[in-house]
Amino acid sequence: MLIPSIFIKKNKNIIKFVFGFTVFMIILLIYFKNSHIFAYVIKLIYKYFIMKKISCLIICFFTLTSCKNETITTNSSDDYAIFGDSISADKAISNEDMLKQYDQLKPGDTINIKFNSKIKKVCQKKGCWMTLELPSGKEVFVKFKDYAFFVPKNAQNNDVIVNGKAFVSIESVEELKHYAKDEGKSQAAIDSIVAPKTNYSFMAEGVLIKK
Repeated sequence: MLIPSIFIKKNKNIIKFVFGFTVFMIILLIYFKNSHIFAYVIKLIYKYFIMKKISCLIICFFTLTSCKNETITTNSSDDYAIFGDSISADKAISNEDMLKQYDQLKPGDTINIKFNSKIKKVCQKKGCWMTLELPSGKEVFVKFKDYAFFVPKNAQNNDVIVNGKAFVSIESVEELKHYAKDEGKSQAAIDSIVAPKTNYSFMAEGVLIKK
């Protein structure tokens, strides 16, 4: 029965190997007329291939093990979009620790600090201010130094790290109404603002927003 040409094309290398190996074995059999010598040669060939496979397995094992134990380090700032001054995520305190810092401040006090939190609100006009979460339902009102940069208006609920000056401020009624207008609140809500408010404030020099 003829072998289909398609089979030959697909298995060309296998057929070549089988044919070559068969010819090689016939030559060995003719050369080593003594069957004991022939059997010894076959045994050596068998051992060679077995040891070669074992060596490959050992090399693969150690390669996989070394890859598994390898520690990959990356620049933490690569995970963030940078706004304002270029800063790193290193040594940023938590928002819990930040609240403790604010509780020790009096109006007029200022501290340089870096902390992480989550964005609650962003100015919907330009992205020129944002509020960050603090424990117990409190928040930090953040502006940007010299009005030099803004943040994306859709950055709400993103993790963020800010670096700059923290202080306690008292916002006037006019300021509160302006912020309420930027936030898109109704006129009734804006008109309901009748008293100043003491705020936790922050003047950010650099901001990292989680990508």
